[in-house]
Amino acid sequence: MFRPIKVRALPGYKLEIEYDDGVKGEVDLEHLAGKGVFALWDDYDAFDKVYIGEYGQIAWSDEIDLCSDALYLEITGQSPEQLFPSLAEESMYA
Repeated sequence: MFRPIKVRALPGYKLEIEYDDGVKGEVDLEHLAGKGVFALWDDYDAFDKVYIGEYGQIAWSDEIDLCSDALYLEITGQSPEQLFPSLAEESMYA
């Protein structure tokens, strides 16, 4: 999968993410704000401290992170099967 190389918090609980293949886009995370572990974002300064973790995850702490692969799919509008055609082939035989 592609690895994020830049992440930046934007107003309104949005992130701008750039990946090593040149894909760049925004993801709206407002629907998560204030829910469960994401209550941390009630302090908007905490949301602003986003970073790329050691394993490529988009993180705010050791306890709060999002899968950069899922965010890539959201930015590109692709399904996992489109990105990895072998997944579609595997499901045909299941």
